[in-house]
Amino acid sequence: MAATPLPAEFTLARKHSANRSSPMRWIISHALRYWPILIVILIGAYGNGALAGIVPRYVGQAFDDMLANPPRLSGLLQVALAIGISQVVRGFLQFWRNFGAELMAQRIERDIRDELYLSLLGKSMTFHNLQPVGDTMARATNDVREVNFMFSPGLNLVIGSFFFLLVPLYAGPRIHPDLLLVPALFTFSYFWALTNYLRTLSPVTDAVRGAFGTMNTHLSEALDGVETMKGAAQENAEIERFVTNARRVRAAFVKQGDLEAKFLPMLLLGITYAAGLFHSLLLYRAGEISVGDVVAFFGLMRLLEFPTFASTFAYSQISLGLSGARRILELINRESDLDQNAAGFDGGMKGDVEFSEVCFEYNNGEKILEDISFKVKAGQTVAIVGQTGAGKTSLVKLINRIYDAPCGEVKVDGVEVRNWNLASLRQQISIIEQDIFLFSRTIAENIAFGKPGATREEIESAAQSAQAHEFILTFDKGYDTVIGERGVTLSGGQRQRLALARAFLTDPRILILDDSTSAIDSATEDRIQRAISAASKGRTTFIITHRLSQIRWADLIIVLRKGRVAAIGSHEELMKTSEAYGKIFRE
Repeated sequence: MAATPLPAEFTLARKHSANRSSPMRWIISHALRYWPILIVILIGAYGNGALAGIVPRYVGQAFDDMLANPPRLSGLLQVALAIGISQVVRGFLQFWRNFGAELMAQRIERDIRDELYLSLLGKSMTFHNLQPVGDTMARATNDVREVNFMFSPGLNLVIGSFFFLLVPLYAGPRIHPDLLLVPALFTFSYFWALTNYLRTLSPVTDAVRGAFGTMNTHLSEALDGVETMKGAAQENAEIERFVTNARRVRAAFVKQGDLEAKFLPMLLLGITYAAGLFHSLLLYRAGEISVGDVVAFFGLMRLLEFPTFASTFAYSQISLGLSGARRILELINRESDLDQNAAGFDGGMKGDVEFSEVCFEYNNGEKILEDISFKVKAGQTVAIVGQTGAGKTSLVKLINRIYDAPCGEVKVDGVEVRNWNLASLRQQISIIEQDIFLFSRTIAENIAFGKPGATREEIESAAQSAQAHEFILTFDKGYDTVIGERGVTLSGGQRQRLALARAFLTDPRILILDDSTSAIDSATEDRIQRAISAASKGRTTFIITHRLSQIRWADLIIVLRKGRVAAIGSHEELMKTSEAYGKIFRE
């Protein structure tokens, strides 16, 4: 079956398709992929219930044999053998049922994790900027795990208990037709009470998963901002905030437990025991059944205990699994603001860039950029300057479609960026931002991230161009040194030089440097400045910086003020003609 296209910035290949119209259908479509295991579970559950129903009948027969005058002792050995053999077979079937349910649960968890991960990788930066990381992690870990528990033990217990409900309905009338009444009334009442219970339980389990996601979001924020928190001595305030969120999670779980404690079928079971025993004794008194039949029937009634007790836990687990599936599916189905345009232009790039009456705004509706128009020829170096909040970073992110402009046109080589194949567009544009992100991998792997097949010679050449080779060799393992998450084991200048090396290695046609030398000392900056100057030859380079030394040698300087182009020209021209440009350096 062909996979349904993802509503994503990038459509990534998936092994299987899934029906995403509702959480229930989504779960079912995943489960049906393992229909042979489902058959094993059903056979095991049926055999377990049927063979459990044999025991009360044989025990009742043994009672009648013992109470006979004289006792029929010769049949007791056969009864004992029959019970023993049937329960060995029952145990074998139960093992395969439980094994199949656990195997199916683990495979579905794996499939859902893959599907969610592929979906998250395909989402646009707009999505990721608005979606809290902690909540995403809660959905990708705990909610996915709840779907696992939904199948094992949840669904496994539900299927098994269902056959235990059927056994008294089948075996009771075989003792006496009237003995259908009590188990039938219990079954009807059980499903009526269960329907009301599930209706009440669903919003409670939704609240449990939501409260956990909120707590995880705040925890993630606290850990990401731990340096800021400690610097402001706000540990106690953050602890109190976390405790407040933890109390909300506890309150949600307590509410769920309170609802489970009021599970009505538990009361119905006690009434059923009394009614069933009373009814069978009336039939015995009337001479309709024997003592052994009374014992057998009450043993059959005891089988109702398993579905009643199991349902208090199993259905809560299924409800939690559905709540988790709902949260996961909401994340997967959330529309992305960008599409990959797989059929778009994917030719080689020269580097001409043109903005024509471009505007941009985030979701709050406040204009960040307005009426931006300029042209950049291939190979030119452009410096973008302006006060904080002028929209410099937002402007360059329109070039590689991290964001899309709602009005106007952004063209690369005369082709509107929306008409480019997104992958082809971004592969030929490299951007180095202020906040350098490095992975917890080796230095060589971080440099080669945009070009995984790069040779060691290419990696070292890129590092030398970025003035990083010397400090890399000071580490014991050199290029094979594993750096900490986000590169925390490196200085700011070292991280920025590795990011420059990564950009040089991919040989982009358009290079964007967003204040990328802010954490580099003057001596290193001079060397990197020469490296950037050499690297910028033959490619279009955009530099966002406040450093006059970098602005001076730009072919074109664009001055932004409050989201608009205040002036365009060379350094000498702007110093004479632009008050806004001169003000930047005077400040």
